[in-house]
Amino acid sequence: ICCAGTMSPNNSPKLMDLLDDTVPGIGTYEDFNTIDWVREKSKDRDRHREITNKSKQSTVALLFSISDAFSGWLLMLLIGLMSGALAGGIDIAAHWMTDLKEGVCLNGLWFNHEHCCWASNETTFQERDKCPQWKSWAELMVGVSEGPGLYVVNYFMYMCWALLFAFLAVILVRAFAPYACGSGIPEIKTVLSGFIIRGYLGKWTLIIKTITLVLAVSSGLSLGKEGPLVHVACCCANILCHFFTKYRRNEAKRREVLSAASAVGVSVAFGAPIGGVLFSLEEVSYYFPLKTLWRSFFAALVAAFTLRSINPFGNSRLVLFYVEFHTPWHLLELIPFVLLGIFGGLWGAFFIRANIAWCRLRKNTCLGHYPVLEVVVVTLLTAFLAFPIEYTRMSSSELISELFNDCGLLDSSKLCGYTSNSGSASGSVNATAANGLGARLAGPDLYTAMWQLALALLFIPSMAVGAIAGRLLGVCMEQLAIRHHERDIFRGWCSPGADCITPGLYAMVGAAACLGGVTRMTVSLVVIMFELTGGLEYIVPLMAAAMTSKWVADALGRESIYEAHIRLNGYPFLEAKEEFRHKTLATDVMRPRRGDPLLSVLTESGMTVEEVERLIADTTYSGFPVVISQQSPRLVGFVLRRDLVISLENARRNQEGVVSMSPILFTECDPPMSPSAPPAVKLRSILDLSPFTVTVHTPMEIVVDIFRKLGLRQCLVIQNGRLLGIITKKDILKHMAQMANRDPDSILFN
Repeated sequence: ICCAGTMSPNNSPKLMDLLDDTVPGIGTYEDFNTIDWVREKSKDRDRHREITNKSKQSTVALLFSISDAFSGWLLMLLIGLMSGALAGGIDIAAHWMTDLKEGVCLNGLWFNHEHCCWASNETTFQERDKCPQWKSWAELMVGVSEGPGLYVVNYFMYMCWALLFAFLAVILVRAFAPYACGSGIPEIKTVLSGFIIRGYLGKWTLIIKTITLVLAVSSGLSLGKEGPLVHVACCCANILCHFFTKYRRNEAKRREVLSAASAVGVSVAFGAPIGGVLFSLEEVSYYFPLKTLWRSFFAALVAAFTLRSINPFGNSRLVLFYVEFHTPWHLLELIPFVLLGIFGGLWGAFFIRANIAWCRLRKNTCLGHYPVLEVVVVTLLTAFLAFPIEYTRMSSSELISELFNDCGLLDSSKLCGYTSNSGSASGSVNATAANGLGARLAGPDLYTAMWQLALALLFIPSMAVGAIAGRLLGVCMEQLAIRHHERDIFRGWCSPGADCITPGLYAMVGAAACLGGVTRMTVSLVVIMFELTGGLEYIVPLMAAAMTSKWVADALGRESIYEAHIRLNGYPFLEAKEEFRHKTLATDVMRPRRGDPLLSVLTESGMTVEEVERLIADTTYSGFPVVISQQSPRLVGFVLRRDLVISLENARRNQEGVVSMSPILFTECDPPMSPSAPPAVKLRSILDLSPFTVTVHTPMEIVVDIFRKLGLRQCLVIQNGRLLGIITKKDILKHMAQMANRDPDSILFN
């Protein structure tokens, strides 16, 4: 009865019900805040239920319902097309600009070195990369085609181009899109967990990231484009989400799309659509329903098809280092494969610690104040050291392709520098040649390549480090098997006209081991490598190396490179893999604690607009519990700060007669008011009437599980219905850091 009327006796509007007229901004989140997963999923269910009910009433509503259901698949199609096209453009541009450091094509400036010599009839088998149409900078500038002058001028121009590319990259990032720096995967993991970072996936970040990724890779810096391509794909997804209402207005639905975009990024980076889906599921996604799995698969498929249609490498493959191995492996080879796994785990743990130590040094010293100078100096040193060695002069993709290569009759690489040793050998080598196995004996070119690769181990990305270590071990094993093929241990490994061992396979296993040691991927990593080779028979070596790498790396440190950077930056990320084993209770973590000011609350009636606005101005909390009264703190619900601010501003602007003394009501019924009283502002529609609660005796391990599995922002602590305190995600992260003997103030964001 008391709720029947909303008009005062003099028929003037006294109450404002926000359910009748949705206020713009309600339900959105401020920057550096965490979304409420439960609230967002509830909003989506309500929206879907309303569309379904309306679809039974008219044909137009039915068509709208069909288009709404189809919109998710259309969005996946657009993400795949856009990401695949951008990845193809990045690959083509990076390949061309990498070659630009060494020379230019006279037939067309837009041709890279390989394409320039394709049409030439004057190339030879041994020197297929030399043709009259391609001129080095020394030949163009001073007319020198040989001698020390050629080397010095090319060396100088190589360093100049590298410095120019790196300088342009860092200037563009600093000036237009600071969020474009780094690989982006730690931040994407944090965003997928529900954190809001405005602009991180925006249009300027996409534009600058795409341009500077090409520049950074082309400069010769020790980095790869695989991680940044995930960031690029997520930027594409976020931008395209704005064209679809249900994804633009719902943060949880948008994160489902971003999970699919992560799969797309890996799909175009490695040419592995299935591996991309598993990477998103295993490594970056926080919430991954079955529907997202299907859509991720579709988007990754479209992206891979788009990239294949562009054919950026001219080999009809999705990646430059695609290989096909045919030689079977032997059971005893599991020993060197496991050794590569151990090496990968050790390298991964060392790399993470060194990388985090350097980043912490940049954060805590004046070094971080001069990023342009830092990039220029690092580029100068890298270019100076890289040019003399053939393998460090290559891009990381070209180097990995060279290392994965299974030497055939048409290969002129130094890594294929074998000799037949006809007539010049003696002893066991003569016996080897007599058995028809001499064609795989190491020659001078191979020995030269070996020591150059050993030097290259010092300053290249993780995947290439593993590939180099694997290739070195593979060549050693190959030569051992050939020279001692009569021993029992190697008997049956070698046969005339066939390869004893495939060094390229060792390179691939080593690359997987080092990448796994740094990222701690297992299943997705094995599938990515399997898709690169297309051979089921190499699954076991890859699995053995990946698991060994993870075990060794986990023994030296539990965090992957992504999680280490998340902790370094203080992002509010609750890692699902980390177990909480401490016997603490909710009362030990909740606020207010003993000696703290009382908990800031709102009452369901009795407060004025002025009092609520003063409470908002004096605090920085993201929300406020609502209780019956200060004397009877029985919990009614919870209201978000942003919703409260927007609602009050809207009431002052649009509701006639609202003044500072107007009462604020969260009640369902209208309390009795005198005719002369100012109109009340009714805010029950923005009140969460079912906030999550725990008691003071709830173990913290249960509270942590609730936050992880439901994606909560906060939960309220009650005892016999009385509100005692609040636990936020930040409180949990600080408590976990304190229990792990880390600085609890390292959690920087709200």
